[in-house]
Amino acid sequence: MNKIPPQIDEEEIEHHDDAAIGRAFRRSLAGIVALVTIGGVITFFATRREPPPEIKETKLAPVKIREMPKVEIPSVMFTDVTDEVGIDFVHNNGATGEKLLPETMGGGCAAFDFDNDGDQDILFVNSNDWPSEKKLSAKERSDSPSTMGLYRNDDGVFSNVTKGSGLDFSAYGMGVAVGDYDNDGLVDVFITVVGPNRLFHNLGEGKFEDVTAAAKLGGADDAWSCGAAWFDFDNDSDLDLFVGNYLKWSREFDVSQNFQLVGGGRAYGRPQNFEGVFPYFYRNDGDGQFTDISAETGVQVRNSATGVEQPKALGVTVCDLDDNGTLDLLVANDTVQNLLFKNTGDGKFQEFGVLAGLAFDSGGSARGAMGIDVTPFRENSAMAVAIGNFANEMTALYVSRRGRMQFFDEAVSTGLGPSTRLELTFGIFYFDYDLDGRLDLFCANGHLEEDINRVQPSQHYEQPPQVFWNAGAQYGTEFLKVDRAHCGDDLLKPMVGRGAIYLDYDQDGDLDVLVATTGRKPRLLRNELDRKHHFVRLKLVGDGVTINRDAIGSWVELTVDGKVCRKQVMPTRSYLSQVELPVTFGLGESTVIEKAVVKWPDGKTQTLEDLTVDQTHVVERK
Repeated sequence: MNKIPPQIDEEEIEHHDDAAIGRAFRRSLAGIVALVTIGGVITFFATRREPPPEIKETKLAPVKIREMPKVEIPSVMFTDVTDEVGIDFVHNNGATGEKLLPETMGGGCAAFDFDNDGDQDILFVNSNDWPSEKKLSAKERSDSPSTMGLYRNDDGVFSNVTKGSGLDFSAYGMGVAVGDYDNDGLVDVFITVVGPNRLFHNLGEGKFEDVTAAAKLGGADDAWSCGAAWFDFDNDSDLDLFVGNYLKWSREFDVSQNFQLVGGGRAYGRPQNFEGVFPYFYRNDGDGQFTDISAETGVQVRNSATGVEQPKALGVTVCDLDDNGTLDLLVANDTVQNLLFKNTGDGKFQEFGVLAGLAFDSGGSARGAMGIDVTPFRENSAMAVAIGNFANEMTALYVSRRGRMQFFDEAVSTGLGPSTRLELTFGIFYFDYDLDGRLDLFCANGHLEEDINRVQPSQHYEQPPQVFWNAGAQYGTEFLKVDRAHCGDDLLKPMVGRGAIYLDYDQDGDLDVLVATTGRKPRLLRNELDRKHHFVRLKLVGDGVTINRDAIGSWVELTVDGKVCRKQVMPTRSYLSQVELPVTFGLGESTVIEKAVVKWPDGKTQTLEDLTVDQTHVVERK
């Protein structure tokens, strides 16, 4: 029997539909939440950073303190014998209060045997009074014009033989270079001047003739020349001449700048306020005349940014740095980059200072460079260039492996830099003052301003010279500053040092020190070394045909106790000055020279047989 379904209420139907829609909505919402959750989880794992590694404690290695070898600076006294030996020279810088810049810079000297008697004579370069329109007082006026000072050495006592020598002339002199330019066996004299330079031919018997005009070496009338060097750049057996010029200077321009000290008062000018100037380079033509070949040889360097003449040359030295048989030229410049002229061997130079690492300090800045010297270093494995710099600038010690010409300033690591930061260093040279076989370093110091202590308490006009003993590479900090207890009071007495040289004036085998000044007396310091260390001295003589008579540029190599020591015959070094021509080798306690070889400038070698120690040997070219 058929049953009829009951009638469904419309409200019930609507409620049923709403429930279905609600269920569907909740299912969709749940699905969306699930998808978002899954996406978030995937994103989290896909982008999360790796957890940091587990921190593990590491046991530290025990700290070991490096034990330095025990070294003791030798006690070698230096005694001031200036008055005792008869040196009465007084430098005149012409200063009367105008504070003209050249007054601060002069004071060169040279040791040379002008009379060929086997000992070292001395020449002092003098300046003079400035021309003046005002009437000078008796205190300001010199009794007689200042001249150069020539002192003849007679068994360790000096006689002033300037008068009548030809060197008794008056000029505003700066520096000196001595060399036998005509190969006649007598050493000639070139003097740099504020104004025209002067060349004097040695006539013998203590007489010199001014041959400047005939030789064509005077230069410009308004030039200011400083460091100069004789050397045979083209290996043709005669000496050529390099002359460094400092600034484009005139008295009128200097005065007009009105330089002032902090707190008032006239000050000496800064080199930055003056233009640089090209040097001179003269080829020796062999007939008593010279030709200026500065332009074609490549020594005229311009500022790459401005095109102006760049050099402001003071110290000069010469050395075959790359062992190619030709002499290279190093120039210390004041407030502009130092220059290294690499000799290409074809009559030209290539400026190499920046590439070689010698141009600037380690921060890329130019320093106020004054004196310069170079030597083989670290048992002949390296070359070292020392440059004295301005106050608050360390003395530079550029070191390169032998033959590489890639230098790095090792002043700090060798111990030299921190001890030289305050001083203003002019003269500087290497010498083995204790004859132990290692080259030590001497610095002549002194400021420009007499009143500098008033504005800079750390600075003084008179400053003590410094000696640095070479302890050897095994010590780490090679250069140790020598104190009064180990060198005496006389050497470290403050002075206004300028040119400085070494010479064995008393012929006892050790090296004495001469320091020139500006406006004051020089100081000759006798080396009082005892005799426990031995030496050998060699004076080389060229034949004047294949090599120059002075043998400048020759190398001497000694083998002692299996170690080779090299020295080059090169008197031009320090500041505006020349050291003695003979080379001195310290032998320490050794008494036997195993081998001795001379390499002459033309490349030929000569072996020396049975050299006796503690003597000076004259070696002539065979």
